[in-house]
Amino acid sequence: MDLLNTLVDKGLRRELPTREEALAVLATSDDDLLDVVAAAGKVRRHWFGRRVKLNYLVNLKSGLCPEDCSYCSQRLGSTAGILKYTWLKPDEASQAAAAGLAGGAKRVCLVASGRGPTDRDVDRVSETIKTIKEQNEGVEVCACLGLLSDGQAERLREAGADAYNHNLNTSEGTYADITTTHTYADRVDTVQKAHAAGLSACSGLIAGMGESDEDLVDVVFALRALDPDSVPVNFLIPFEGTPLAKEWNLTPQRCLRILAMARFVCPDVEVRIAGGREVHLRTMQPLALHLANSIFLGDYLTSEGQAGKADLEMIADAGFEVEGADRVTLPEHRTAAGAGCGSHESAGCGSHESAGCGSHEGGGVCGSAAVAPTGEPRTDLVAVRRRGAGTDLAPNA
Repeated sequence: MDLLNTLVDKGLRRELPTREEALAVLATSDDDLLDVVAAAGKVRRHWFGRRVKLNYLVNLKSGLCPEDCSYCSQRLGSTAGILKYTWLKPDEASQAAAAGLAGGAKRVCLVASGRGPTDRDVDRVSETIKTIKEQNEGVEVCACLGLLSDGQAERLREAGADAYNHNLNTSEGTYADITTTHTYADRVDTVQKAHAAGLSACSGLIAGMGESDEDLVDVVFALRALDPDSVPVNFLIPFEGTPLAKEWNLTPQRCLRILAMARFVCPDVEVRIAGGREVHLRTMQPLALHLANSIFLGDYLTSEGQAGKADLEMIADAGFEVEGADRVTLPEHRTAAGAGCGSHESAGCGSHESAGCGSHEGGGVCGSAAVAPTGEPRTDLVAVRRRGAGTDLAPNA
């Protein structure tokens, strides 16, 4: 297919595809899907080999968010039966992080629900970052706290944070349809603040909220222009008790096409499969590793993921390897020059579900529930997290 040959050539040169080419990837047929995966896989392997970076989420403060993000189980007015608790103490957060690190994660993503941190919150998180770094040599720490005020990104950087996550989530044109308590411009501003402070910017999207192909291309092109080092791709988990509970718009094939499009547009960044992979990719998850070079290990913010052991077995069975702490994730030209998304125009957590992290987070569980007939919503795969941070039970890692 001429389209795919062109996209591979552009990806190897870090050249931006046209909008028409990106839209054409999303419009390919299921008959052509393996060809699309193979083509995007060439770009992925060129920049990242067969390495898979593991990330681990720690929900520092769960629920009771004043923002009205329609996708989020922690939103204002949500009746989802999630865990609700206030700030974890630094030692509690470090203990939670240790489980993920023991499972092979090299980055810990510290997330807190809310519009954005107060200065006191920044002090709290700074102490947590220092504790985790002191107790775990070489760990990367990403903070996901919502909209940042002037000077807060710099304080997090001084405390030892390596990255900051804040997702754009959807296109500028449709942003007001999913959130009214803050704007798309607010989110862009926070990503720019993280960049300016010397933090590695992490920003991604949520697919499956009823958006069009044009919306998906718009947000991925906007991300390329913002130049993050990490682009988490979330697939909506339609939590009961949220406005988007009935939005079951994704198939495994569409998820793969979205990931492939993201890889072609942002060829040399860390593309991360984030919330919802278990629910929407299901048995096709191993194919997605040919497109993305990063995943979350174990559970998410308010929902359960598949067993951490199953994640590791999937990576090995698919012929990939867990990226060790001694390896630098990004290609040398990005780490040396500070360029991003292949654009050279400016200098990740992101599981969709909190307003703060911008991560939707979702996730499914391994179990013996009966399989739903083809085409029906897989509500059996959505399970609220009842273990790990904020509970007395061991985490899934």
